Amino acid sequence: MGVKGFVEGGIASIIAGGSTHPLDLIKVRMQLQGESHVPNPATIQTLRPAFAFNASSTTAAAPGVIHAPPPPPPRLGVVAVGVKIVQTEGVAALFSGVSATMLRQTLYSTTRMGLYDVLKHKWTDPNSGNMPLMRKISAGLIAGGIGAAVGNPADVAMVRMQADGRLPVAQRRNYKSVVDAIGQMTKQEGVTSLWRGSSLTVNRAMIVTASQLATYDQVKETIIGNDVMKDGLGTHVTSSFAAGFVAAVASNPVDVIKTRVMNMKVEGGAEPPYAGAMDCALKTVRAEGPMALYKGFIPTVSRQGPFTVVLFVTLEQVRKLLKDF
Repeated sequence: MGVKGFVEGGIASIIAGGSTHPLDLIKVRMQLQGESHVPNPATIQTLRPAFAFNASSTTAAAPGVIHAPPPPPPRLGVVAVGVKIVQTEGVAALFSGVSATMLRQTLYSTTRMGLYDVLKHKWTDPNSGNMPLMRKISAGLIAGGIGAAVGNPADVAMVRMQADGRLPVAQRRNYKSVVDAIGQMTKQEGVTSLWRGSSLTVNRAMIVTASQLATYDQVKETIIGNDVMKDGLGTHVTSSFAAGFVAAVASNPVDVIKTRVMNMKVEGGAEPPYAGAMDCALKTVRAEGPMALYKGFIPTVSRQGPFTVVLFVTLEQVRKLLKDF
């Protein structure tokens, strides 16, 4: 039963991840919008004097001369970002990093789906056949955290490969594949770079898995238990959309910070752009406002919805095919 849950979850996750990859790429690009305007600690006051740590450093300018901060570039929407990618990088760019997505789903999602299935069978009440909501959430937190720790190298590679096209040609990493990305990161930045942002990845995965899987199971049980619909495609799709929306709302702020920390370029001997997750969050909010933590929310929902629907509909069909094994 345990192995079967991993196989079923892995197949469904790989299909869902591959089919929604372009939406995930657009989400990453939107989350990185405006990041070039995030200053380092030494120059933060030139962008937003009101948030300066040291007001005296603003006196370097000539008396009476006020230098207005440069206006930020316009923020593009989902369609505009997608069109820009196609126009500047070609249609194939929408699948940049797809090899990393496949590896990530193989490692991360297979682990979390399989572990959740194991815990679900162990914690389900044998008399009623139901699992209390808090146990579902607990199972999701445990499964998501372990899955994220296993899949973090692929996650870092995926973010970098998806974001590479937005950089100037001279600054691009030009990874050929997920294997090449992991190899170059290991050689140039050390093995520990493969787990950069791992605390954020684990936190996000715990939130996503707990909200997504618990919501799906709870909504599905409620619909069937109240005779709203029978256990079929309509119930699976409805439960999936609810799960995707809840997961997107809960995880987007952590996802933005995770994307930026993983994507930062660390030059030898230079101070990294962000000292950690909290530093990244503070700099992002100061430079771009609190709502910057919900950058890419529309594509996140647009991606989580279809991803979750494909994931659970495929999972239900795979379960039917493998029910006799």
